[in-house]
Amino acid sequence: MIKALGFLVCSVSIWSSTVAQTAAIVTVDQLPMDAKNVNYINNRLPLKQNALLKIPIGSIVPDGWLGKYLELQKEGLTGHLGEISAWLSKKNNAWLSTDGKGDFGWEEVPYWLKGYAHLGYILKDPKILAESKIWLEAALKSQRPDGYFGPLILRNNKPDLWGNMIMLWCLQSYYEYSTDPRVLDLMSNYFKWQLKLPDSFFLQDYWENSRGGDNLLSVYWLYNRTKDNAWLMELADKIHRNTANWEQTNDLPNWHNVNIAQCFREPATYYLKSQSATDLKATYDNFHFVRQVFGQVPGGMFGADENARPGYTDPRQGVETCGMVEQMASNEILLGITGDPFWADHAEEVAFNTYPAAVTADFRALRYITSPNMSISDSHNHAPGIDNNGPFLMMNPFSSRCCQHNHSQGWPYYAEHLYMATNDNGIAAVLYAASHASLKVGNNQTVNIQQETNYPFEEAITFKISIASEQVNFPFYLRIPAWAQQVQVKVNGKATDIANNGKYVKIARNWKNGDRVELSLPMTIELKQWTANKNSVSINRGPLTYALKIKENYVQKDSKASAIGDSKWQESADPTKWPSFEILPASDWNYGLLEEQLTDLKQLKVVKRAWPKDSFPFEANAVPISIMAKAKKIAGWKIDENGLTAVLPVSPVITETPVQEVELIPMGAARLRIAAFPTVK
Repeated sequence: MIKALGFLVCSVSIWSSTVAQTAAIVTVDQLPMDAKNVNYINNRLPLKQNALLKIPIGSIVPDGWLGKYLELQKEGLTGHLGEISAWLSKKNNAWLSTDGKGDFGWEEVPYWLKGYAHLGYILKDPKILAESKIWLEAALKSQRPDGYFGPLILRNNKPDLWGNMIMLWCLQSYYEYSTDPRVLDLMSNYFKWQLKLPDSFFLQDYWENSRGGDNLLSVYWLYNRTKDNAWLMELADKIHRNTANWEQTNDLPNWHNVNIAQCFREPATYYLKSQSATDLKATYDNFHFVRQVFGQVPGGMFGADENARPGYTDPRQGVETCGMVEQMASNEILLGITGDPFWADHAEEVAFNTYPAAVTADFRALRYITSPNMSISDSHNHAPGIDNNGPFLMMNPFSSRCCQHNHSQGWPYYAEHLYMATNDNGIAAVLYAASHASLKVGNNQTVNIQQETNYPFEEAITFKISIASEQVNFPFYLRIPAWAQQVQVKVNGKATDIANNGKYVKIARNWKNGDRVELSLPMTIELKQWTANKNSVSINRGPLTYALKIKENYVQKDSKASAIGDSKWQESADPTKWPSFEILPASDWNYGLLEEQLTDLKQLKVVKRAWPKDSFPFEANAVPISIMAKAKKIAGWKIDENGLTAVLPVSPVITETPVQEVELIPMGAARLRIAAFPTVK
């Protein structure tokens, strides 16, 4: 179960005699750890090196559907939240003051900024860059003589450092983009202030105490970029010591969904300093324990519609949009620490199947809670069916306070991790999406890689290599997803079949301008049974899970009238320009899949269509692929007394209704969906 521990190397070497020049195509389980990358920054002693190194922001630019997503964010809610959210108002904003006094000085500004600024860095958008600079400059100028910066929030007369943790990440990304030395100075002085703060005043409030691991990552980041700073390792120990204990056996310090998605990785973060296998194992144990108890559902997440609650494990339970993007970020960080492609697989599972459905297809509204089984998305209060009171299922750009701002990081962070550097001065393609990237390899040599693909909707991925020099020698690694069988790699048209027991394909050769690598990841229909959830089943093909296509009726509402109670907006915010929507089912949804066809999955029919002209496939009526299946309606499975999709019936269900053919579409494209199905005889 703990895939990254042990790191046993059982590689199968496949020498491609058909390639014109000397080239080894090898499958490997472990990425190199002993070498030192000369092109990108890794951890310095006494920290353990990362297996994969993050590429600086702006080096990777997505194309295709992922590039379209960033454009939608820019033109939609992310790019225009500054004209809606009261927390982003510049009037008396504490994040813009030099002394930290004012309004709205907590998490909302940096939550939004860390994704918004990344959009500017990736898209090189001058408007976004200029707006981001206003907030970043204010943060840099806010440092006081004692080293503290930003708004001062006291809880029980103790400083709450959670908002500053997020702003540190914003400043780190800004430094990667600009190399502004003021960032290093501010962080050094701030961390000296943290080191002097008594333990009894440090990380004592609920949110900062849960999320100290984010502070720890920033300490490592600064340590790797400055000198004469051994004291930062003392601070690292202090942070770990005062952070909530995420190493408990079969328990967690709290069960808030965002804390789980964000904080379960803290032990693995501290592992880089302790180098104790127990710390690394704790993060894997956390992940699997949460999924074992609350995550027996499709889509990669777990049931915690605010907090996870015993007995509330049905796929009608949801998770916050914040939880989704924090899980994606955790996966990307853990991929770097361990090199274990398990984390890349899971990042894709959440990114493809869960996160897209949390936002309208035009990216102009989002909802707080999204569930694997969600046949209605309205403005009503569904408590106690979900663990909160209010219209938490409503697609509303004025609402959902934390998610309204924190959603912004999801796709920009994902795009930044399509490639990562390896310790042997190579490059690994770890998340697949159409893109173009300028990367450093070998001895500080530049290679440009154009990735062409419609993955995960198609199986073929092509990499086109461009270099200015005659040739460059470096290893190029390709991640093998756990679901993939009969993988094939072609180098300049010469094919090699890949053994199914490796985690990466390594291609070591002298690369020339115009070289071409083609990766084929054949996708077959697979059945996943959720025995712990009434024997329900899900249908997967490659990294995509498929859900019942429900006709979606969008009913426009007033965004102010249908907002959650703690929402705040600017006086000039126009709800007619930014409407909210209920999504109501306009077709039947209470189907079970016919049991007999699930023993022979060839009876399920894959239907492929033309790629959408706007390159956006995450919309129910634009999907380029679907699966046709036989199903029967289950008359007793209805909307329950809380206005939610009723809990699953125990499968198999006996029903006398007629057999019908239903269409299953990629789960991420379905804002209403049934993705965990009962079976029927």
